[in-house]
Amino acid sequence: MRRYFIPALTAIMTVAVPAQAEDTVSIDIYAIPSQPIVDAVAQASRDLGKRGMSTFFAQGQAAHVTLYLTRYPASAEPQLKAAVAKVAEGCKSFPLAIEGSERTASNWVFLSVVRSAALQRLADEITLAAEPFRAHDVTPPAWMREYPAKLPAFERYGSPNVFMQFEPHLTLLANETNPGLAAFMADLERNPPKATGKVAGIGIGVVDANGQILKTLSEYRCDS
Repeated sequence: MRRYFIPALTAIMTVAVPAQAEDTVSIDIYAIPSQPIVDAVAQASRDLGKRGMSTFFAQGQAAHVTLYLTRYPASAEPQLKAAVAKVAEGCKSFPLAIEGSERTASNWVFLSVVRSAALQRLADEITLAAEPFRAHDVTPPAWMREYPAKLPAFERYGSPNVFMQFEPHLTLLANETNPGLAAFMADLERNPPKATGKVAGIGIGVVDANGQILKTLSEYRCDS
């Protein structure tokens, strides 16, 4: 079943911020996947590489599942880290699964992560803990006019991808132009990717316009 997914969610916070807001930074709070999930990302990356496409993982980016991504004043970093550390205290790892894939109209490609009750709960807790420190001088991007149901979440939380709009995923490619992508996606439809692992921890990182980690701020490992 095709999911209700908005392309380039990880890039929204960069393009939506007014030019004068130079003192804000895009920060992603993410779930760290265990090795079986990373292996599935690596396999998809190798398969894409054979077709001439280089994934973020192949370029050295760590696989991660975004829990809450928005912009923050640079001065909020200490408070944000403390808030996430409190959520992560005594965290226990729990199952994390990949089932299927997604290609958007603008050729972002994802491995789809199952939105389990435990993952949803973690994303909700992180959002509630981190939101008080976010920047508020953001405006919704133009594409959100076509998705009015996303607007209340964006206005309240600075992200359209929270709570019931949460769409967990692992990003492989962004804005891919290689014509071989269609054949790759056809292969995935015949043999949908599946993997079962765990959430091994929670991380915080400064990210670029594609939601890829530029600088790790903190990582908290969960007990197995």
